[in-house]
Amino acid sequence: MTDAFFEQLADVGHDPRLCKVHGSVRFDIRDGDRLRQWLLSIDHGQLRVTPGDGPAQAVLKLSTEVAEAMVRGELNGLSAMLRGEILVDGDLALALRMGRLFPSPAAAREVGHPWARR
Repeated sequence: MTDAFFEQLADVGHDPRLCKVHGSVRFDIRDGDRLRQWLLSIDHGQLRVTPGDGPAQAVLKLSTEVAEAMVRGELNGLSAMLRGEILVDGDLALALRMGRLFPSPAAAREVGHPWARR
């Protein structure tokens, strides 16, 4: 589910909610011994998403369970950071802006939302 979310972000190309953002963020998503990484580059709303590691201004470290809950709109990223479920290395302000990419609980409940549980 999380991989599909990032693949869909790659197809979006431009997100107006990030029009004032410039930087790179890497998501390090751990599932037991397996590590899945996604690198997101943002240039004033223009998104470029690639699987794999690389240098980034902010690195978010989280579990698969936390990532999937965020994708489904069941978990707020800021709340998860405050509880220590997401660890951030680097630019915290940039990391906090990533919450705009994930659905809110209200949006996740909308009929037809691709990540809502049915």
